[in-house]
Amino acid sequence: MSFVADHIANLSPSMTLAITSQAAKLKAEGHDVCSFGAGEPDFDTPDYIKEAAMRALAEGKTKYTASNGLPDLRKAISAKLLVDNSLEYGPDQICVSCGAKHAIFNALLATCAPGDEVVIPAPYWTSYPEMVRIVGATPIIVETSRENGWKITAEQFEEVMSPATKMIIINSPGNPTGAVYTREELEAIGEVAASEDILILSDEIYEKMVYDETEHVSTASINDELRGITITVNGFSKAYSMTGWRLGYTAAPEEIATAIDTIQSHSTSNPTTFAQYGGIAALEGDPQLLIDMVGEFDVRRQFMLKRLSGINNINVVEPKGAFYFLIDIEPMLIKSVNFAEKLLSRMRVAVVPGVAFGAEYTVRMSYAAGLDVIAEGLERFEEFCRQH
Repeated sequence: MSFVADHIANLSPSMTLAITSQAAKLKAEGHDVCSFGAGEPDFDTPDYIKEAAMRALAEGKTKYTASNGLPDLRKAISAKLLVDNSLEYGPDQICVSCGAKHAIFNALLATCAPGDEVVIPAPYWTSYPEMVRIVGATPIIVETSRENGWKITAEQFEEVMSPATKMIIINSPGNPTGAVYTREELEAIGEVAASEDILILSDEIYEKMVYDETEHVSTASINDELRGITITVNGFSKAYSMTGWRLGYTAAPEEIATAIDTIQSHSTSNPTTFAQYGGIAALEGDPQLLIDMVGEFDVRRQFMLKRLSGINNINVVEPKGAFYFLIDIEPMLIKSVNFAEKLLSRMRVAVVPGVAFGAEYTVRMSYAAGLDVIAEGLERFEEFCRQH
C-alpha cells in the first residue's frame, strides 16, 4: 500500500533539475563538462540588492510581514507595473510569493478545480502541466510548430476550447523557446479568451530579456477587458539574477488576488522578510546593471545562432527573448533523452531533453554560461552531430 496520493505519485520530477544535477556530479568527479542546462543567469546578484538585505538583517527586520508581502514592496511593484508595463494594479491586488513558480501555483490553486481544463501551448515550461494536475485540473496540450515560431495561434486555441476550459497559459518571452508574442498575436488570443470568459495566466518572468527591436507586451495592458481576465506573473529571479532569493508575485483582479492571499496565509505565509527588502532595492536601483547583463546575453545569443545555424542535421529558430535555444533534432532520428544522455556521456555536454517540454525531438540549450564554455561546448556538440 502506498501512502502517497495518486495525483502526486503520478507526477514527473523536473528533468531540468535532474540534468543540472548529473552535470554537477560529473564536474565534481573532475570531468570537464560544458553545461547548457542552466535556467538561471550566471551573474551574481548586484551588490546594492545584497546590501539592502544585509542592512535589513542588521536592523532586525526578521519578523513576519503581511502574508502577501511588505506594503512598501507591493507599492514598488505597483509602480513598476505602471511604468514598465502600462498596468494599473493597486498594492492590494499584488501578492508577493516565494518565487514566480510559487506565484503560478497559487494562481492555479485559486482558480482551477477538478473538471476544469487549462490550455498549455507546447513546447512549455516543464512545470505547467504538473502544477495543473496537482490542483486537480486537466492540462490540454496544444502543439505549436517551428515554422510558426513555437507560438500558439488564436485559431488553435479556439479549436481546443470546450465548456470546461478555465484558463490558457501564455509564457512570453518563453522558456524553452525564446518566443515572444506580438501585440497582435496576444490581442487575437485574448479576444478568443474574453468571448468565453476564459482566464489568461500571463507568465512574464523573462520580460526584461528581449533582443533586437522586439517589444515585450503585457497581455493585461492591451485593454480593460483582458485586464479583467488576466493574472500577471512576474518576479525577481531572472531580471535581477536573484534565483535563490525566491521572490515572485502575481497581479490580478481583486477577487483572485484576495483568494491568492488567503491561500498563501494558510501555506507559506510571507516570503522571507529580509529578501523582500532586497526586492525593494532591486526595483529602485540603477537599471544599468540589468541593461549590461541583457547586452551580454545578446552577444552570446548571436554567437550561438551563428554557430548552430552552420551545423547540419539540426534546425533552430532565432530566440527573441529569454536565454535559451530550442534545437530541432528530428532530422537525426534520435529521441531527446537518448540524445542528451549520449551527448553528456560521450562529449561531456549537458542539454535538457525536449520531452521535458512536450517536444520530443528537440533539446534546450541555455546561454546562461560564459562565451568560453559556449564556444567549447558547441565544438563538441557539432562533432557529436557530425558523428550521428
